[in-house]
Amino acid sequence: MSGDWRLRVDRSRCMGTTICASTAPSGFEIDGRGQSQPTAEIVAPADEVMSAAQLCPVEAISILLAATGEELFPGAE
Repeated sequence: MSGDWRLRVDRSRCMGTTICASTAPSGFEIDGRGQSQPTAEIVAPADEVMSAAQLCPVEAISILLAATGEELFPGAE
């Protein structure tokens, strides 16, 4: 998994638990409506960002390789 990541939050699924922002404040923040949003569309790979995505109870967070669009999380089952 090399190369920068593109972060996406499906706002129709986000429940505003703040788990992502608490786990990875460098990757996610809570907006004025109480929902998660990436701090930047493209970020450097970081364990805490992946952990935040994995901890989301509704899998509202997607992580893709920025260069290719390959989905790293949640990925194909």
